[in-house]
Amino acid sequence: MPKAHGPVYLDYNAGASLRPSARDQMIEVLNDVGNPSSVHSDGRRARARIEAAREQVAQLCGARSRAVTFVSGATEANMTALTATWQDQGAPVYLDGLLRSACEHPSVTSGGRFPASMQDVVPVDENGIVLLDVLKQKLADGGQMLVSIMAVNSETGVIQPLAEIGELVKEAGGFFHVDAVQAAGRLTIDMDAWQADVISLSAHKLGGPQGAGAVVVRSTARVPSPLLTGGGQENWRRAGTENVAAIVGFGAAANEAAEEAKDASRLEALRDRLEAGIRQTCPEVKVFGEGAPRVANTACFAVEGITAETALIAFDLEKVSLSSGSACSSGKVSVSHVLTAMGVDEAMARCALRVSLGWNSSEGDVDRFLEIWPDVVDRLNPAARHRAA
Repeated sequence: MPKAHGPVYLDYNAGASLRPSARDQMIEVLNDVGNPSSVHSDGRRARARIEAAREQVAQLCGARSRAVTFVSGATEANMTALTATWQDQGAPVYLDGLLRSACEHPSVTSGGRFPASMQDVVPVDENGIVLLDVLKQKLADGGQMLVSIMAVNSETGVIQPLAEIGELVKEAGGFFHVDAVQAAGRLTIDMDAWQADVISLSAHKLGGPQGAGAVVVRSTARVPSPLLTGGGQENWRRAGTENVAAIVGFGAAANEAAEEAKDASRLEALRDRLEAGIRQTCPEVKVFGEGAPRVANTACFAVEGITAETALIAFDLEKVSLSSGSACSSGKVSVSHVLTAMGVDEAMARCALRVSLGWNSSEGDVDRFLEIWPDVVDRLNPAARHRAA
């Protein structure tokens, strides 16, 4: 009788499983009553929980707690940051345009609150690294710009040279936004070293709940104009009653993720073993972004002739969840704009698979993937395996 296997989750860049500490604290909060803006004891208790979580998220990115504004997720955080209207030392600032890389998340490629006429794109090299000479020229030509760059690419795991980019933006007198969603818990976030004016975070990427995120500024004197206005919640930076349970779960997850970011060796060993196993079966596999620094948890690869859509179905039938490119295109598998920007041809881009590991990934998860992988290859493109002989 064949051995039964439990489900294996290898899609942490799309969303991490909820940490027990986050779940326990959220359940406790859900049993409470009280609006955090109320002055009675129930309201004050809710407010205290939010402020404790704010401090935990601030510590994750080396910021002051007052610099953290809680929002509904990374898309709202990016929409908030991507605006031409800022306040700097109490004075309004009107930016001349938005510069973003060709490999950004869809919530950034949409341009936020910038009209299309005020947006421009900076190309990347074959590893997805921003071309700094092009960025420098565009900064020189464009006036006072907002530059938006993803710290870690969600598809390839490639890390951008943020300190160098930040220096270029500073020299040009611009503003710098970093989408740090995939960086949180995977590398040390240092807004001062990056010279980032604002970063975006998401709770569910690091083991918190869905529906919570944060806008974090380096200085509370230099902030984007609010996206949602009305009440005075979140220091007048985001109107609307706070989601106390989700925020508390975010704080708990951030607390653990901050510790994990200090040592990525466990995930790096798992990722390296997975890539080595893939190569053992298919020596001609293409690993995207391997010529650049990458975070330890992500492997994006393709084997010619093994289309992602078919491979995902094959793995799903074996109860193994992985992805192809960004989860924001879920429901369909199309050509990745990230890989296209890196110069990958369409046929190979349609074969791209992404394995992403997380806080409770295990050796057994990798073993199960590598157990299934040769059978998938044999069914979908046996020639790729034969070339290994």
